[in-house]
Amino acid sequence: MAHVLVHSLFTDFDINLFKSGKHYRLYEKLGSHLLTLDGIEGTYFAVWAPSAKSVSVIGNFNGWNADEHRLNVRWDASGIWEGFIPNIGKGEIYKYKIQSTINDVWTEKADPFARYSEHPPKTASIIWTSDHQWKDKEWMGYRKDKNGLDRPYSVYEVHLGSWKKNKEHKFLSYIELAQDLVSYVKEMGYTHVEFMPVMEYPYDPSWGYQLTGYFAPTSRFGTPEEFKLLVDTFHQNDIGVILDWVPSHFPEDAHGLGYFDGSHLYEHPDRRKGYHNDWKSLIFNYGRNEVRAFLISNALFWLDQFHVDGLRVDAVASMLYLDYSREDGEWEPNIYGGNENLEAISFIKELNEAVYSNYEGVQTIAEESTAFSGVSRPVEHGGLGFGMKWMMGWMHDTLQFFKKEPIYRRHHQNDITFSMTYAFTENFMLPFSHDEVVYGKQSLVYRMPGDEWQRFANLRLLFGYMFTHPGTKLTFMGGEFGQTAEWNFEQSLDWHLLQYDGHLGIQRFVKELNHFYKNSPALYEKQFSPEGFQWIDYSDHENSILTYVRKGHDQENDLIIACNFTPIPREKYRIGIPKKGKLKEVLNSDAVQYGGGGNVNKVIKTVNKSAHGHSKSIEITIPPLGIVIIK
Repeated sequence: MAHVLVHSLFTDFDINLFKSGKHYRLYEKLGSHLLTLDGIEGTYFAVWAPSAKSVSVIGNFNGWNADEHRLNVRWDASGIWEGFIPNIGKGEIYKYKIQSTINDVWTEKADPFARYSEHPPKTASIIWTSDHQWKDKEWMGYRKDKNGLDRPYSVYEVHLGSWKKNKEHKFLSYIELAQDLVSYVKEMGYTHVEFMPVMEYPYDPSWGYQLTGYFAPTSRFGTPEEFKLLVDTFHQNDIGVILDWVPSHFPEDAHGLGYFDGSHLYEHPDRRKGYHNDWKSLIFNYGRNEVRAFLISNALFWLDQFHVDGLRVDAVASMLYLDYSREDGEWEPNIYGGNENLEAISFIKELNEAVYSNYEGVQTIAEESTAFSGVSRPVEHGGLGFGMKWMMGWMHDTLQFFKKEPIYRRHHQNDITFSMTYAFTENFMLPFSHDEVVYGKQSLVYRMPGDEWQRFANLRLLFGYMFTHPGTKLTFMGGEFGQTAEWNFEQSLDWHLLQYDGHLGIQRFVKELNHFYKNSPALYEKQFSPEGFQWIDYSDHENSILTYVRKGHDQENDLIIACNFTPIPREKYRIGIPKKGKLKEVLNSDAVQYGGGGNVNKVIKTVNKSAHGHSKSIEITIPPLGIVIIK
């Protein structure tokens, strides 16, 4: 029988931290680690399986025989099994074969801490170490200035498997994406890119939201060091990288975390807290110290090892509420009789404190769809501690408004102005995400009413309104050029549409909006403060016109914005202005280069005529289904 040598990377202090849920660097200890022991090269393995009777490492190197390499259980009741196996190295595939003390159940599991996995549908882990010489020192040095809450934040949300395919209609690799995707995002002027989950996942139709390899970038597109190259290349081009991260649930796949050692190890044992009916998946046990340490270690792993600049945390609402998507009788109130999941709330606060105290210049962003209070308030002030929160209500109300025929919009102007009643209760990010262009909802451009000209004008107006509304921005790939089909994860975006003027015009306008946003302090310096916004008039329902001011620290940078939500041009439209001075139109969605009709304002004069409570005013043309920005 081949030998497993007794060896450990754990100190007593490590074990105490692990048991108390405070070990945030578990990836340095658990998993497989190449090392040399007494002059012999090999691999150290460590896995947490407290309900195991025996744990073996199996792979091609031992014919998948569980009798060959049995790990040693630690004496300290930590539940960790470990040992050093000589003469196996990088590239070997392996799993853990676990015999449980519970009914003698056998499980065969991928390594929860594996750094690399086989290409799905294969499921084994791969011993790996990823050497990459980072070249983003400059970015990491000034990241806190680029990534702050008072900085422009325009995010391009990407599904790596379907952004673009190669000539053989196969995935682009991380290396190819480092050329094509980086150059595109840079040219379009986005400040950040956000990847839908890149952690290893078994099932393509889950889009990556059902993870089995939390510490492994998916092998679909290449190796871990090639993913590092992709992140590095974005940084060298002054673009931040945000990863979607899923601590809310995980799939029941046989090789995954579920029933890991024959017990409910990672998932909550009570199905009312441990199973998602909607997603047919398991829910982490947020009250278990070792599980909290696993998840927080994972969040920090991506920030540490991959230089990631932010984590967008998926499905936060499902974590916060015990009755989320459950009927009466399917959930149990907390000790105070409420529906809040106190263990999950405590975990989220600890997660955010760990992220912000360990890494400078990063952000966590909550995808949270309810009115839960204080999501983006610091923990020390009673909040959950996220940097930002998706403004789902704004997204819903705005798309509902734009869907209406313009003749009816005058009856629904409150739908589009309502967001300003709560816009500063959180640090909001305005999303038009992947969820809005699937399952029969149609693409953004096809949700707009009217003929083709009106659809494109509406879409330009939608993006213009989004970029001048307080908050940071996120657009899903394809929306920026008016993709007509719903998003399909199995095929490339329809890049051929850019041969048509309407689509090219949308793309040019979004590109211009991105650059304008980055160069307009009034749009970002006070994007989370009521001091950064002032209505001029929101009551002109009959004409479906909104006028408002965006403000930064310097009054010289103030912007006046006028939106016309009808296809009728509003000529000589009078707008009261807060102060006199030279005025100039700086952006107009109806400009010819964007596919518009060319209703632009060449000269704008201030006159001593009162309007909207101001002593001075201007007269301008607001184009049909258009937005005008004046400085």
